[in-house]
Amino acid sequence: MAGRGELSPERIVRLEEDAVVVLDQRRLPEEDVELRLESAAAVAEAIRALAIRGAPAIGVAAAYGYALAGERGEDPDAAFEVLANARPTAVNLRWALDEMRQDPSRERAVAIHEAEVARCREMAAHAAGLISPGSRVYTHCNTGVLATGGYGTALGTVRTAWELGLVAQVWVGETRPLLQGARLTAWELEQVGIPFAIVADGAAASLMARGEVDCVLTGADRIAANGDTANKIGTYGLALAARHHGLPFYVVAPTSTLDPATASGAEIPIEERDPAEVSRSFPARNPAFDVTPAELISAIVTEAGIHRQPYAASLPERIHA
Repeated sequence: MAGRGELSPERIVRLEEDAVVVLDQRRLPEEDVELRLESAAAVAEAIRALAIRGAPAIGVAAAYGYALAGERGEDPDAAFEVLANARPTAVNLRWALDEMRQDPSRERAVAIHEAEVARCREMAAHAAGLISPGSRVYTHCNTGVLATGGYGTALGTVRTAWELGLVAQVWVGETRPLLQGARLTAWELEQVGIPFAIVADGAAASLMARGEVDCVLTGADRIAANGDTANKIGTYGLALAARHHGLPFYVVAPTSTLDPATASGAEIPIEERDPAEVSRSFPARNPAFDVTPAELISAIVTEAGIHRQPYAASLPERIHA
């Protein structure tokens, strides 16, 4: 079992002299194992295999992979393509690579990482203002240090709100089929001493009906121009349940997750992963993400502040690292 204590951004992902080094999230919480990735293709495979995951974190990893490829004399166009195609839904990946194309240096990649950490802290401070004292917060998937390479988006908000004395309890949806909530979010909350309980994904609406949830906080992998938001599969159902029970549903994400070139959620590509992640015995479908319509989202929070409908007017422009 990995030891107790806060993870630094460099423990999640960093660029060393001859490799990108990532904390292997597939092995947590049972084992604390690092992977050394010595090419752009190796970084892309680690992203594809979920050794590193979370929209901001995979953008940072791709930036480091692109910088490493340049230092090793790899073809820049080939490195760009192999990294950009590692996972299709999270827009941060291509955003970071587009940034790196302007300046493919190691220093630029580090600046992207540092900027993502700073954005997380800023948006968490904004979003904590939406949390009422004594709140019981429901969260889905993993949106903390592991997912961002730094402080966290929705889970960063939980941490900030907890430090302000606003959070009484966190409900952690297990997040089937790969249990990013039960494995990773629970582990992160334990590290920092915030009270939580893991619940089956199907228990969320029942908790809401019994009055045991005060708000829902999630992250995002891509936000369309109109505010439609792609996130881990199951998010749409949470938003519907929250609306039915009169609960606020908040999305917390950096401006690197905004995709102004995509008009609506209907245009967001949804990754279909290996059906064996769901069942090795029977036929299965395994969409990794779903799209929550903007009208179900009470507010979207970025480092620029709190944004409300109509999102086409209120969302800020992307901020360059």
